[in-house]
Amino acid sequence: MPKDTGIGASTKRREDLRFLTGRGVYTDDLSLFGQAHAVMVRSSVAHGRIVSIDTAAAEAMPGVLAVFTGEDFKDVGGNPAGWLINSRDGTPMREPKRPVLAHGKVRHVGDAYAAVIAETYAQAKDAAQVLADATVIEELPAVVDMRAAVANAANRVHDEIPDNLCFDWGWIEDNRAAVDAAMKAAPHVVTLELTNNRLVPNAMEPRASIGEYFPGTGDYKLTTTSQNPHLTRLLVCAFVMGIPENKLQVVAPDVGGGFGSKIYHYGEEALVLAAAKRLGRPVRWTAERTESFLSDAHGRDHVTKIELGCTKEGDILAIRTETLANVGAYLSNFSTATPTFLHGTLMAGPYKVPHVYVNVKTVFTNTAPVDAYRGAGRPEATYSIERAVDKMCRELNLDPFEVRRRNLLTPDQFPYTTPVGLVYDTGNYQATLDKAIELADVSGFEARVAESAKRGKLRGMGLSTWIEACGIAPSHLVGVLGSRVGLYDAATVRVNATGTISVMTGAHSHGQGHETVFPQIVAEKLGIPESSVEIVHGDTAKIPFGMGSYGSRSLAVAGSAMDRALDKIIAKGKKIAAHMLEAAEGDITFADGKFSVAGTDKAKSFGEIAFSAYVPHNYPLETLEPGLEETAFYDPANFTYPAGAYICEVEVDAETGKVDVVAFTAADDFGNVMNPLIVEGQVHGGVGQGIGQALCENTSYDENGQLLTGSYMDYAMPRADDVPFYTVDHSCATPCTHNPLGVKGCGEAGAIGSPPAVVNAVIDALHRGGITHVAHIDMPVSPNRVWQAING
Repeated sequence: MPKDTGIGASTKRREDLRFLTGRGVYTDDLSLFGQAHAVMVRSSVAHGRIVSIDTAAAEAMPGVLAVFTGEDFKDVGGNPAGWLINSRDGTPMREPKRPVLAHGKVRHVGDAYAAVIAETYAQAKDAAQVLADATVIEELPAVVDMRAAVANAANRVHDEIPDNLCFDWGWIEDNRAAVDAAMKAAPHVVTLELTNNRLVPNAMEPRASIGEYFPGTGDYKLTTTSQNPHLTRLLVCAFVMGIPENKLQVVAPDVGGGFGSKIYHYGEEALVLAAAKRLGRPVRWTAERTESFLSDAHGRDHVTKIELGCTKEGDILAIRTETLANVGAYLSNFSTATPTFLHGTLMAGPYKVPHVYVNVKTVFTNTAPVDAYRGAGRPEATYSIERAVDKMCRELNLDPFEVRRRNLLTPDQFPYTTPVGLVYDTGNYQATLDKAIELADVSGFEARVAESAKRGKLRGMGLSTWIEACGIAPSHLVGVLGSRVGLYDAATVRVNATGTISVMTGAHSHGQGHETVFPQIVAEKLGIPESSVEIVHGDTAKIPFGMGSYGSRSLAVAGSAMDRALDKIIAKGKKIAAHMLEAAEGDITFADGKFSVAGTDKAKSFGEIAFSAYVPHNYPLETLEPGLEETAFYDPANFTYPAGAYICEVEVDAETGKVDVVAFTAADDFGNVMNPLIVEGQVHGGVGQGIGQALCENTSYDENGQLLTGSYMDYAMPRADDVPFYTVDHSCATPCTHNPLGVKGCGEAGAIGSPPAVVNAVIDALHRGGITHVAHIDMPVSPNRVWQAING
């Protein structure tokens, strides 16, 4: 029977009660006494030299309290990249300063160069327009296309970087000669040039920040929409403003989605802190939706040439890729890691590929910065591999299911060291493929093709087998690879005198369901009701440390820290119980919420032990301190490696090019599953975003760097009728071998495996309909692109 509590139970999300009844508290919901309002003044040109900013008229307007320009911040630090990446020749990457407010030059449409602070939002908005009109910016040629940015050294995003390259990275450089030789000797080589289209994350809640300053103590408080409050505190203090870290509290209350775009520090956060100090009152800023399109970090934006060498039977011999990765006008915090170590290290996929070499050139352009977006490098790698494998099958007239089965790693090969430096600890890729085939009713597909044909539609089936590396780790390894931070996490478990529990976790929930899942783990381990457990997150003043939630790390890293802290609670409980029960500590067992003397009926409940810790009338005070609170840090030994097989069915209208996703099957291996209901929801959301990328989402700039897709009128987000009912399975689980929970992560899977499955299905539909000249269509596979491909 299904469990109704603890690990493995499909418990409904307890936090949803407050969200669905409008009782969530988001940053913009907070209204502080004496607060002032900030409005950013943003560049309307993609590249320009700031000639003058006349602030007098704006400063004289009603309600205006202050005007800030880039000159006010020219002497403070810049927001850094989180990873230092060296080029192939050993030279370090180019890291231009990313200022709080642009000064000297603006480098993309939406680049903030000033801010107006006023009594009301309307007053600040009006004055910001006056300030914009009083600013003279000499427009310069914009660099938008990545190839042109590299080829034309005369147009520079940053004057000090002559070729607009951040770095030219090779991985693994020692593999290069072997890959070249294998490719030259391969009986068949598949070549494909493809684009991973640029996306705008579009969380429901736009970014918002409130700065406070307390002159009596010199303390600051930043309330902000962040997936990672401790990282924001670290960056503001150590790199941007020079505030002592103990003097800044960062709070992230309820956050309405992030998808990666709220991991990073943005200049508006430092701006409101500086303004609050100058004015002696709270200062708040909330983005309008168009501001989000212009200034939030975008995702993806790779142009890749992939070559796949293989035998005539479809055995993969070597993979070689060359990628141009857009980082936009400035380096965002994870922008250098995403196209390199989160992308290149996955280029072997779930396959036994002997030789792999990856080259990535990251390019500055006059566009919004690009950073991690759901999947962060892993979707880009998977898309390239799975499209190339599918093209190989068509060129050699091979079955795409059998070719993948032929190349997939087998269970007896684990642990497996890939040619790009990862060690996959466990998996069963054949099992997920078989489960997907079963659930998708592949054997009945031809009948569905015939039925679609009667309605004038072309039906196709696309397959994608994928793997992900998540729960980024370990710290000593990522440090060697250039990370500027450690990637451990922390948790504190505080048992109160009455037996209720508060868990302070470094993970941050912005849709993941932590307030439901973490109590399930605590309840299972301590034998207490889930309702007795409170989860505290998102406040640097309450939590020892944390690296936030992204990269499917919440359970694997923060959850493992919590598990370790619970082990310490149980260990101390045994010492207390041994004293109370007059037994040796080694004879004490703990199960089902009771400390017992082995072989006897003598026992104490968990609540009795907790009470004794705080009211120590019968307590081993000579050896133990009172209280029952423990903290643990966890630094993972390895990444975790969820994997799966996705099958998509589409119908294509050849006359209009319209694509409908009519069925989608996802068979995943997430290791041990804590809450199947939440896992299924995560897959649904990820697949929806993947379908959005595949079919409709696209960020477009014109040749002058103007954003053409700056609102929902122009940027096509997927709607409910764009996605089918999904078939989701996670029964083929192989638990992770190196974390105490055996979990692998599930939050990004759907967005990784779905785009190539959708595009593969579209190409399959066209070929089945006799339209065999179409080998590839770049995402988004919109009606216009499909129609153009069909009609040459």
